[in-house]
Amino acid sequence: MNAQTANVRLGYNTNGFAFHQLDDAIEILAALGYRGIALTPDVHHLNPYRSTAADVASVRRLLERLGLTCVIDTGARFLLDPRRKHSPTLVSRERSEIRVDFLRRCLHVAANLGAPVVSFWSGACDASGSSMVEEFATLRDRCRPLLDEAERLGVTLALEPEPGMLIDGLDAFRRFDSTLSDPRLALTLDVGHLHLTESEPPEDCLRAWAARLRNVHLDDMRRPLHEHLAFGDGEIAFRPVLKTLRDIGFTGLASVELSRHGHVAVECATRAIQFLGPLATAP
Repeated sequence: MNAQTANVRLGYNTNGFAFHQLDDAIEILAALGYRGIALTPDVHHLNPYRSTAADVASVRRLLERLGLTCVIDTGARFLLDPRRKHSPTLVSRERSEIRVDFLRRCLHVAANLGAPVVSFWSGACDASGSSMVEEFATLRDRCRPLLDEAERLGVTLALEPEPGMLIDGLDAFRRFDSTLSDPRLALTLDVGHLHLTESEPPEDCLRAWAARLRNVHLDDMRRPLHEHLAFGDGEIAFRPVLKTLRDIGFTGLASVELSRHGHVAVECATRAIQFLGPLATAP
């Protein structure tokens, strides 16, 4: 990612359209001017336990007809456990194999959609008293076969640091990365998370990790709350963020992630692209 790109490719995460049929959400986002989607497989958006090959092929045809790119996000809240949000995780003491199987399924969905990236996170540790070294070893051992599968399918796995999880920020990612020692692992960065967890401005973090960066989430935020906000409702200056993505030649998808705004999805997506669109275009 050395050559400067003219424009940032803006997308929108389908978790912000949780009350829409997937095809309708894709059509709306294309009409608004988005150039891609971050697809979160969920209970009624290409559920990987129920969707058929024909379902996936139909979505791929729609994306191709509309000229949209796609990445896969794996943050469905209650798909794996209807009682516990985001459970089990890769670092859960019990039933972690359910998460591993889910991620494998998402890798296959990505390959069949032609989506180049699957984004995932570590999850939060159980209250088990394990050391950080032990937790990193657990995550490492569960990531390695997924990286092998991703490579076989021609898909990139991109780990997202998430506040409150084992890999909660860039320092934890750096330490885990040295433990894993596998250059196939890429990075998803959420600008709101960077604002919350890092001492440097988000744009500096994006620049520092440009070589590993394959996926970006966009949302506003106010310290110290981990709450994804609509643009302009938080504290982040987005002009330098979008300029940095242009300057580093980022060619992936930078997707709006506002999962709690589904009840006003169309209005929120409209407001987001009106805010971000001029910043994503090189002067």
